[in-house]
Amino acid sequence: MSAIPITVRGAERLQQELHRLKTVERPDVINAIAEARAQGDLSENAEYDAAKERQGFIEGRISELEGSLSNAQVLDPTELNAEGRVVFGATVDIEDLESGDRLVYQIVGDIEADIRNNLISVSSPVARALIGKSAGDVVEVNAPSGPREYEIIEVKYL
Repeated sequence: MSAIPITVRGAERLQQELHRLKTVERPDVINAIAEARAQGDLSENAEYDAAKERQGFIEGRISELEGSLSNAQVLDPTELNAEGRVVFGATVDIEDLESGDRLVYQIVGDIEADIRNNLISVSSPVARALIGKSAGDVVEVNAPSGPREYEIIEVKYL
C-alpha cells in the first residue's frame, strides 16, 4: 500500500478517534453485549443484535484507522517553503469571480477531507486546479454546475 498524505492536525484527529473507539466505544459495546446475553434467548433479542452490529462497525473503523495511520505520511504545513505556491497542506483564500463569494479551504489528504470544515481533498477538482498556483492567479474549475473561475487571494501555511 502506498503512503497516504495527511496533515499533522488530521493525523491527530484520527489518533484521537482511534483512542476513543478503543477506550470508550469498544468497552461500552462489550458491556452491552454481555447485558443482552444475560437476558436469555439470543435469537429474539434485539438489543443483542444491535450491540453486535455496533461492535462490527467499531471493529471495522478501528481496523480502517489503524491501516490509514500505519501508511500515513504526515506533512506539517507550517514547515513548508513553497514560496507562496499552493501545495498540499496550504490554506487558500479564493474569490469566486462570478458571485464575488470568498472561500477559504485547506488542501488535505483524502482521509481527512471534510467540506463542512473547509478541508478539501487534494484529489478534488478545486484542489487540483489550485495546486502549483500563487496569489493573484485565476484558475478555472470544471464543477458539476459548469466551469467556475476563482482568483487566489492569499496562500497560507498554517
